[in-house]
Amino acid sequence: MDRGSLIRTTVLVFALINQVLAAFGKSPLPFSEAEVEQGVSAIITVGASLVAWFKNNYVTEKGAQQARELEKKGLK
Repeated sequence: MDRGSLIRTTVLVFALINQVLAAFGKSPLPFSEAEVEQGVSAIITVGASLVAWFKNNYVTEKGAQQARELEKKGLK
């Protein structure tokens, strides 16, 4: 299962659990709106930080090769 499928499946499972709990009159997932907002904000911040770090640094072998080529051509 690829990463996208895993994420979609996880979100679907949480949504289904939430719906079943609501149908039986139980409190849906026990998070306040503020906690959900903080969690989503933290996930977005961490994700954006990791993408920016990965894209702006040559952390893979392919990236290192690209850096060497840029240096050879005087572009870095």
